[in-house]
Amino acid sequence: MELNREAAAKRGASGSDIISQALASNRLGVPSVVFFAVAGAAPLTVIIGAVTTVYAVVGNTALPLVYLVVAAILSIFTVGFVAMSRHIVNSGAFYSYISHGLGRELGVAAAFVALPAYALMQIGLFGLFGVVASSILAGMGLVVPWVICALVAWGLIAILGMLWVDLSGKVLGVLLIAEIAVVLIYDLVMVANPRDGEVSVATLNPAQLLTPEVVAMMVIAIGGFAGFEATVVLSEEAKDPKRTISRATHISVLVAGLMCAVSAWAMSVGAGPGRIVADAQREETNLVFSLVGPHVPDVMITIGYLLFMTSIFAALLAFHAAVSRYQFALGRERMLPSRWGYTHPRTGAPVVGSITQSVLAFVAILAYWFTGADPLVELFGYLTVVGGLGVLILMWGTSAAVIAFFVQHPRLENVWRGRVTPIIAFFLLSIILFATVVGLGDILGLSPDSIFNWAFAAGYAVLALLGAGWAAIVRFTKPDVYAVIGRGVERRTVFEFPEPPRPHSHAMAFQSEQYSTTTSSGRESR
Repeated sequence: MELNREAAAKRGASGSDIISQALASNRLGVPSVVFFAVAGAAPLTVIIGAVTTVYAVVGNTALPLVYLVVAAILSIFTVGFVAMSRHIVNSGAFYSYISHGLGRELGVAAAFVALPAYALMQIGLFGLFGVVASSILAGMGLVVPWVICALVAWGLIAILGMLWVDLSGKVLGVLLIAEIAVVLIYDLVMVANPRDGEVSVATLNPAQLLTPEVVAMMVIAIGGFAGFEATVVLSEEAKDPKRTISRATHISVLVAGLMCAVSAWAMSVGAGPGRIVADAQREETNLVFSLVGPHVPDVMITIGYLLFMTSIFAALLAFHAAVSRYQFALGRERMLPSRWGYTHPRTGAPVVGSITQSVLAFVAILAYWFTGADPLVELFGYLTVVGGLGVLILMWGTSAAVIAFFVQHPRLENVWRGRVTPIIAFFLLSIILFATVVGLGDILGLSPDSIFNWAFAAGYAVLALLGAGWAAIVRFTKPDVYAVIGRGVERRTVFEFPEPPRPHSHAMAFQSEQYSTTTSSGRESR
């Protein structure tokens, strides 16, 4: 105990602890965290864009089952993922988990992958938003370039990113509830009006999962879930994070998976299992609207288009929150310059991280506009797919970290949560990651001899090596900084016991050390 008092005195003398900065706590309940996660997955955008594209390009009708299988795989991953979240509360998420499970060098390597991955996904979505918003305005007789629409969204995101996180949660909640409502209405309309006169379940035949196209479909489908893992990024701002994050993550995976699977099946019913591929190739992103249009008032189609746009906006806001908090976590632990570790004095928002992401997005939007690049293919398509590859790499690495963490600390969780499900998840994600790296060129529509068939995966490998190298340098040059990598606001985590329990009171000493943390003001809390 004397050692702790001396450490506290030193912190008081120096003015601040190296990890004293914290995000605004106790802001988000389960619904708000779910809104952030599901909004990142953007179900309406996935249904209108990705589902139709898979039907059209792959030509396989097993898509509803594929979404269910992917949801099952991610649910298995989530068991160990949220089990670890109960013991580590850190907005650095994957970076922090890999630091604890596989070591600080690999943790920083993960951070160097996470920053560009989430940044690319957020920036790429501006291209889709600009095109969709411009098309909606064109239908109203207004000719507005995509870049203007994208910059309007950019301005709103930049402002919301600096405000209270619970305000963003409320905005996402309203948008997401409306989005889910219109998806359910469209699904009911398509099922109630089957093309063949009867509701078919042909696309739910499990035999279709044995076809060779299924792995490629899973690669694309898993991108539709990107964002669900953002729940742990918000852990420091959640109410009762150990329970909130666990529940929110499980709910997010189930909601996103069921919505995509049911909608993919409903589309096959509305178009007919034998015609869904041809209709998707002809109608493209208008497929859903063409199927429900004859059966609902025109206002419902207009609402659908507007919610398609707001779905993209919600995803932009969710990914902005994720990447800015990753930057904050790294700045707080001095793996980025310390100014990235400061928060707004009133809102608790990660100021520099939010501004940095806004500046990067602004420059990228203008660069694509000046060069005349296609915002739908080259901005949205390329950047979100490449960003999704980075997120998949992080999930794969985290599944390995969960295994290592609970092998080192077997008493924290039971065998099922701590070892069985993480091992299964690691095996399944390894297959999907390998298929993604091998087939990335086909997903992006690149020629076989294009350098970009392997350049993106190699780029992530280089970034990871740079991150590990930087951590190794810090280990020898700044050991105090190295010591707190991945530790967040909690200087000691639940599995570290710096002093033995006193003989006369084993239970009390164990509990006292187990839950000892350092608060944002730098004081010891017991």
